[in-house]
Amino acid sequence: MSRLITSALLLCATVGLSACQSLSSPVVRLDRQVNYGDAKSVELVTNEFGSTDLQMIAEKMVGSLLETGIFQGRPTVTISTVKNKTSEYIDTTNVMNSIQTTLVKSGKVRFVRSIAEMQQGVDELQRQNQSGMYKQTSTAKIGKMTAAKYTLEGELTSIVKQNASTKDVFYKFTLKMIDVEEGSIEWQDEKEIRKTSKR
Repeated sequence: MSRLITSALLLCATVGLSACQSLSSPVVRLDRQVNYGDAKSVELVTNEFGSTDLQMIAEKMVGSLLETGIFQGRPTVTISTVKNKTSEYIDTTNVMNSIQTTLVKSGKVRFVRSIAEMQQGVDELQRQNQSGMYKQTSTAKIGKMTAAKYTLEGELTSIVKQNASTKDVFYKFTLKMIDVEEGSIEWQDEKEIRKTSKR
């Protein structure tokens, strides 16, 4: 009799645990097969702006900038605005992040906070200097930020033409480097991309 009661209690405990697990851990169902691909392979799913376009733009701009010799002495650069003038939603910050990453890795240029990032730096300085929580000998001092000698700004435009059978999209990315003090354009280049699809 005691064995019967013990077996019944074990069964109840097992069912109870299973019920709890099903409530706390959702079952993952794979409806599609997912494979990793080469991030550098040509992407031609649609003729909208894609990863391959981003990579081609970044490669062209970085190569052109490094060829100029403008980065003598590792000058400081900041990123201003990159306007998206296309009809698509395109994250131009992503394009500039790729350009900035490669330039930083080159060791020939230093980037300071962009306009969009500046408030975070100001907030951190105020937190360190005004909260009273830090040793004064260890806080970052206000007024010690390095100013940018150059600023990068640009725009992405597109022209779309289509008829019953064909859609043609022409992209142009323009980037320029401006001397902050003088206001002069010290470098400028552009990358053109055409993508055509048949219906």
